[in-house]
Amino acid sequence: MDQPHSNKKIILGHGSGGKLSAELIESLFLPAFRNEFLSPLGDQAVVTINGTRIAFTTDSYVVNPIFFPGGSIGDVAVNGTVNDLAVGGARPLYISAGVILEEGMPIDELERIVSDMKRACERAGVQLVTGDTKVVEKGKGDKIFINTSGIGVVDAEIDISPQRVRPGDKIIVNGPIGEHGIAIMSIREGLEFETEIQSDTAPLNHLVRDMLNVSKNIRWMRDPTRGGLSSSCNELAKSAQKGIVLYESEIPVPEAVKAACEILGLDPLYVANEGKLLAVVPADETDTILQAMHNNPHGKDACIIGEVVDDHHGFVLLKTTIGGSRVVDMLAGEQLPRIC
Repeated sequence: MDQPHSNKKIILGHGSGGKLSAELIESLFLPAFRNEFLSPLGDQAVVTINGTRIAFTTDSYVVNPIFFPGGSIGDVAVNGTVNDLAVGGARPLYISAGVILEEGMPIDELERIVSDMKRACERAGVQLVTGDTKVVEKGKGDKIFINTSGIGVVDAEIDISPQRVRPGDKIIVNGPIGEHGIAIMSIREGLEFETEIQSDTAPLNHLVRDMLNVSKNIRWMRDPTRGGLSSSCNELAKSAQKGIVLYESEIPVPEAVKAACEILGLDPLYVANEGKLLAVVPADETDTILQAMHNNPHGKDACIIGEVVDDHHGFVLLKTTIGGSRVVDMLAGEQLPRIC
C-alpha cells in the first residue's frame, strides 16, 4: 500500500476540517483503526453496552486568542463536546478534560477559563467527572490547549444517519452563521464594527431534545464547526450519496459578518460556528420541527436553507441570489487557523 504522507509534512490545512483533514483521516487513521464504530466518521461513535446505546466523542481545542467576544476556550471546549453528542441524538451526561498548560500562563487567566467551563457544564446539565493536567516549557504550548471527551445515552428509537436521508428532505439551520469565526478574526485583525460580533458558542442539547420530542424521524444532524456550513454539507452529500441544494437567499448571514468577510476575503459558508446545527428532516414534518425550534432560545431564528435532491450525487450546489448556481466544494486549505 502506498504511503501518501510518507514524504510530506503536516501543515495547518490538515486541521481545517476540509479536504486535507479528510484525506489525512481516510488515508492514515481510518486504515489503521477501521471498525464498525469508527468507519461512519461521525462526530461521535455509538456503541451498545449491556443493551444501552452509548455515544462517545472527543475533541481538542487550540483556540487563539483564548478569550474573545462572547466566550473563551473554556466554554467552547465544553459546548463543542456537548454538541457533538447532541447532534447524534444523545443526551450528554459526563465529560472529561485534559488540560495542557504552558509555563508562565497567568493563574488568573486559568481561573477565568475554569469558571467558564463550570458555567458551561451547568447550562448544558453535564458533569465534568475526570481529567488530567500537564505543563510544558514556555514557548511550547501557547498558554493552554484543552482536550475534552464526552459520554451520553441514545434512546433506542433514535436513528440519526446520513443513510436515512431521502430526496425531498429539507435542510434546516438554527440561526445565523459565521459569528464564531469572525468574532475571533476581528480580534486577531483588530477590526472594529458598529456592532460587536460575538461568538455563537452555546450548548445545543436542550434544543435537540425539543426537536426529538416532536419528531423521532430527524434524518441527520451536524454542528458546522471547522470548515463551516460547506464542509458539513459536503460530508453529508458524500456519505449519503445524494445531491444537496442550498439557497443563498435563505442562508442567514449577519450584515456585520458579511462585511468582515468582504474585508478579509472570506466566504461565510466556510467560516466556523460553535452554536449552530444543521438538520435534515422529512418535508412533511418540517413545520412541526421548526415550531419546536422557534420556541427554544437557541432555535428562534431557525429556517430552511436547502433540500436533498436525487441529482449530482455527492455534490453540493448553491443557488445564488442572482439566479445562477455554483458548486460548493470542501475547504481546500486552512482558511481560518486555530479557530476552535
